Formats: sequence, C-alpha cells, structure tokens
Amino acid sequence: MEPAQLIKLALTASIPLLVFALGLRATFAETTTLFRELFRPPNRLLRALLAIYVIVPVATVALALLGDLSRPVKVALLAMAVAPIPPILPGKQLKFGGEKSYVFGLLVAVSLVAIVLVPLGVDVLGRVFGRESRFSPIEVARLIGMTILAPLVVGLMLRHAAPRLAQAAAPWASRIGNVLLVVGLVPVLIKVWPTVAALVGDGSVLAIAALVVVAIVAGHALGGPHPDERATLALASAMRHPGIAAAIASLNIPDEPRVPAAIILYLLVATVGTSLYGTWSRRRLPAGP
Repeated sequence: MEPAQLIKLALTASIPLLVFALGLRATFAETTTLFRELFRPPNRLLRALLAIYVIVPVATVALALLGDLSRPVKVALLAMAVAPIPPILPGKQLKFGGEKSYVFGLLVAVSLVAIVLVPLGVDVLGRVFGRESRFSPIEVARLIGMTILAPLVVGLMLRHAAPRLAQAAAPWASRIGNVLLVVGLVPVLIKVWPTVAALVGDGSVLAIAALVVVAIVAGHALGGPHPDERATLALASAMRHPGIAAAIASLNIPDEPRVPAAIILYLLVATVGTSLYGTWSRRRLPAGP
C-alpha cells in the first residue's frame, strides 16, 4: 500500500474511533436531551443553532464581502461557517468543564440538523455570491453518518449492553484514535505548510482570528446563564467539521491548494483561540464541593 493511502486510511479510521470512544462514555439519555426540551425554556438548542448557523455564517459573509481576501480563502471560510461541529470536539468541551448531557446532546442535535441546514446554507451562499452551488442532503447525511452518528451509536449500544467492557475499552479506543490522527495529520501538515505560511504572510490569518473571536463571543453570549454551557457553545461555534468544509469548498474551487491550507489555518487558529478561552472559562467555574 502506498504511503498516501496509509495516511488517508489512518485519518479515515481515527475520527470514527475517537467518536466511538466518546460513545462508550455516554448514554442514550444524554445524547437526546436537547431534542426532548427543544421548545422548553431556556431553549438551549434554538440558541445554539442561532449562534452556530446564523451569527457565524452572517459574520463570515460580511468578512468575505468587505475584507481583502483571496477567493480561495473566502470559499474556505464560508465552507467552514456552514459546516457542523467536528466529531472530536466533545472531548475538548468535557475537558473544559462541559456537562455531558449538553455536550453530547449538542453534538447529536447539531449534526442531525446539519443534514437540512448545510445544503440550505450552501445554496444561500451561492445566491449571495452569484454562483451556482449545491451540496446534496444525502452527501451530508453520508458524511455525518460515517464520522459521527454511526460510531457514536455503536459506542452507546456497547455501553448500554456491557458497561464494564465499555469502561475498559474507552481509554484504549481513544488512545489508538489519537495515535492514528497524529500519524495521519503530521504528513499532511508538512505537505501544506508552505501554503499555510503564505496565508499567514498575506494577512489572511488576521481575518481568520477575527472570525474565531466573533464565533467564541456569539457562543458565549447565547450559552445561557450556566458557565459550563456558555463555554461548551462557544467552543462549538468556533470549531467546525473540516471534512464537510473541504467537500463544500471543492464544489467551488476544485484542486486549489490554498483552500485546504486555509481550512487547516482556521483549525489551527481556532484550536489556539478556543484553548485560551476554555482555560479562562474553566477558571471561572464554581469550585466543586
């Protein structure tokens, strides 16, 4: 097998394995909590959707229309803005004090809603920028099903059927998934780094940083009265699924190296920004008994 195929295999296997590990630590009740209180105050899911799928895309459109950015960078940022939560984000949200039912409920709810909202968002953006863009709900469902829903459900089922086995398997699944992710990502980063560095040099990184700040502020403001939920939504608003974003962007500019480079640069900036915010937010959480 060629090295490129091994790298792709490692990346393809790592994400579902990490989500499977998360499912081993959760319950069905925790993952469906936001749907069960959809229209009940404090309307946590509706506020989350407003932050993730309205405020951040609108801010990105404004940046694309007003900012002096290259077309590949604009396309990459717009694609990230309409993409759902990345499947490995719950681990970071839990690390920074997120409550399990809200963290897992948000992942499942936003992922399911994305099957409708992502194609709609792509269509709206295409109309705004005068280009014909389509992204099939079936394709969105396939990507979300493979990377999020299927491995999560398998983990939940194993947790329900054999709790002790799930507890023992979760750390190993997480470790193996992380190793595969690093093995897959490092060669990709090395390959695209010169293009990423060029985007830093032309000032694109400043626009990306501004967008990350807007996303974090939107999530924090709409997260409600509880500090842990504010932090969870702030992280979800800023971090997006790179696989779906890359698929969306390829509809507009196929085989353009600056598009994946801009997506990676966004992920790097967002990772740093959300880590700094998460550390600050965790220090503000009430001390345990």
